[in-house]
Amino acid sequence: MSQFVQRFSQDAIVGEPEVVEDNPTVRALAAHPAWLRLKAAVVSFRALQTEDGSVPDQSDHATATAHLATILPAIAELAAFFPHDASFLEAVQNDFRRWADEGFGIPDFLDSLNAFQPQQHRVDGLGHLVVFPMYTQNGSSSRLIEAVLVEVIWPDFIAELEAGDYGNKLFVALRFVDFTPGYDTNSAVLFPETVAMREIPTFTWGAIFQDREAARYRRVVRAAAEITKLDLPDDAAAMLDDQELTERVFVMWDIIHDRSHMRGDLPFDPFMIKQRMPFFLYSLEELRCDLTAFRESVRLERELSSRPDDELSDADRAIRDHARLVQYAVVFDRIFRFAITGSRVRNYDGLGGQLLFAWMHQHDVLHWTDTRLTIDWQAVPDVIIALSDEINELYWRSIDRPKSAHWLAAYEMLTRTLTPHPASAWARGLPAETLAGPPKGYTDAVLDDEFPLSMFYEALNKKMATVIASTAGITGASSVEDVAA
Repeated sequence: MSQFVQRFSQDAIVGEPEVVEDNPTVRALAAHPAWLRLKAAVVSFRALQTEDGSVPDQSDHATATAHLATILPAIAELAAFFPHDASFLEAVQNDFRRWADEGFGIPDFLDSLNAFQPQQHRVDGLGHLVVFPMYTQNGSSSRLIEAVLVEVIWPDFIAELEAGDYGNKLFVALRFVDFTPGYDTNSAVLFPETVAMREIPTFTWGAIFQDREAARYRRVVRAAAEITKLDLPDDAAAMLDDQELTERVFVMWDIIHDRSHMRGDLPFDPFMIKQRMPFFLYSLEELRCDLTAFRESVRLERELSSRPDDELSDADRAIRDHARLVQYAVVFDRIFRFAITGSRVRNYDGLGGQLLFAWMHQHDVLHWTDTRLTIDWQAVPDVIIALSDEINELYWRSIDRPKSAHWLAAYEMLTRTLTPHPASAWARGLPAETLAGPPKGYTDAVLDDEFPLSMFYEALNKKMATVIASTAGITGASSVEDVAA
């Protein structure tokens, strides 16, 4: 039985343990009649909404009101299973009622968003019912109603990490239980800024669906290893057969990655302010944070492995063992999935994957010989840490540089490893009028596909495209072998 029941339901129903025993886990709630009614009504309501979330056609208002007559009682009924979210679930019903009273214009769910504080309840197995009009990153750009049942992933060793050197009070790790169509996509995040609201509050949490990240990793890496004839180390291969192990690995990776955006010698505050930059700057920032997770995992593994096993706590052993697996995850997700996922239009995650592969190849730890991929795992950590050092050095020097000079230095760093498009204005050298002009001119001169795929990736993409496409909507419950032909 999940701690969702054990801890929170017992607190809410003191003196009535027989009720607690009948209380379902959040996974069981996916079959609850109230959830099924809520989900169906939300899907029907979405058909009435426009991109901004409103229901502008007056003739649809009676239908919208009828759907709310199902949605609101369903939320109220399910709220009994989520006592820790009582304030939120009451507030979201009030936001729905106010929206209807005001004529279904652009929705404003700020009050209920402020009441939803999942970072305060990071308990392994804890459930949440989330209902908002929102867009889903890498899913739908329209602010339609979404209803999602989720489960928290928070093993003891992650709690130990977070309480120590890797504090991140905003980070929430989740597993999908069930969801409406906006999440039947590639979206693997739940961010408060995606919710429809009248003003932007101070955000206090951000959530990532580690089960989706782990499931698509397992499917993609399994296929890529077969295609490239890569012999996986035994512990890396074990991840492909163990969904929950891989979820825990991704939680460790993401909690270090997430906090890295706000730490270090930063020439800018990368994602906290909305600034227009050449897409390769975002590529370097995302890769910097991934490589920080990699190097910290190397440090943790080395430090804990140097101590006698009987001196380590259970959490220490778990951190040590998962730290090794994080290193595999960063490498394989970056070089096999990131590099060839998505369009070639300013694909900054794709560029980061290309850079990592080329860096490893050019530093003789990755080899593509006789149509077989081999990796020298003993030498990999120091080589990848050297790339991390290069990016950190770029950032450190750029604190003293003008913005445009930082951009040019970053491009020069990239082109020491990657080959730009032959038609690139940046590669030829930007004209004097662009160099003397505003930053917009620099950004406009960047090609959509400034760094095209190498011949290796062109060939790999042809064989992997179907596999990668098959991961849309995947969850931890999906079968890794269920790959489209």
